[in-house]
Amino acid sequence: MDHQGEFRRAALGLGIPDDEISRFSRHLRLAIGLSGGGDGSPVGHIGGLPRLPVGMKWPSAEDIPLPLFLSVDCGALPGVDGFDLPADGTLLFFVHQEMDFGELRADPGQYARVVYVPDGTETAVAEPPGPACVSERIDVCAELRADLPLWLEEGEEDWHEFWEDLEWDDMSPFQQQLARYMERELPHLDELRSLAYGLWSSGAYLAIGGYADDETTVGSITAKTLAKGEWLSYLDEDAFRLASEWLPLANEGRTYTEYYTKFMIRHGDLAAARWDKALTVTNFEAP
Repeated sequence: MDHQGEFRRAALGLGIPDDEISRFSRHLRLAIGLSGGGDGSPVGHIGGLPRLPVGMKWPSAEDIPLPLFLSVDCGALPGVDGFDLPADGTLLFFVHQEMDFGELRADPGQYARVVYVPDGTETAVAEPPGPACVSERIDVCAELRADLPLWLEEGEEDWHEFWEDLEWDDMSPFQQQLARYMERELPHLDELRSLAYGLWSSGAYLAIGGYADDETTVGSITAKTLAKGEWLSYLDEDAFRLASEWLPLANEGRTYTEYYTKFMIRHGDLAAARWDKALTVTNFEAP
């Protein structure tokens, strides 16, 4: 489906200029929200047991079995323009969240794995190495949701209050550039944002694609990928550039259930199916 065309037609119907729609659309991404208990057909499951290729051992790290986080049937997912997921086959996400949490290693993602199983592969339900790596299975359905980068979002997060309260003279040149862009190039930002959310409004806490550029995730990506392991603020130009290069393969929102994980990958690595290049960011929220 031509989602960009659908959005453009609806925005033109509101009287918004075509060039402004184009500028906004460059930042608009669609994500695939995954949630249990939906009315549609399941596209995968959280937890449970994976179907692995016959003869493949359960993924582990340092002899520690990695629990299954998510299994998703790529062929059953709704198509999203510009998101190079495989057209078929199964993606399996494994992570030991407690071990992955808070670590900046020379080998990021040491306690996580992404496994792709092409269609036609002989598989079998894997025998778990132990009960600790198996959680309750929850089948999930899919629907689309609109995502915008953090600096275009509307909300009550700390960064948003910081952005509104920051005096012009206290901004960096890059921050001033972003502020000018929002004011001059997107005068109908509120209307465009509301339209996008109205068209694609999934509230699922787990998503594939879109953005995962909260302050903690961006800081972790920059610290894990920059040579000096430097933690950068989201509104730093280098952090802004790096965040735009990455997208979530599986983005677990804050659920107030202790650990939550985001699997991130660069656009080029996704297009080339380099699953070993995926990076995880596991956060902790005290219950």
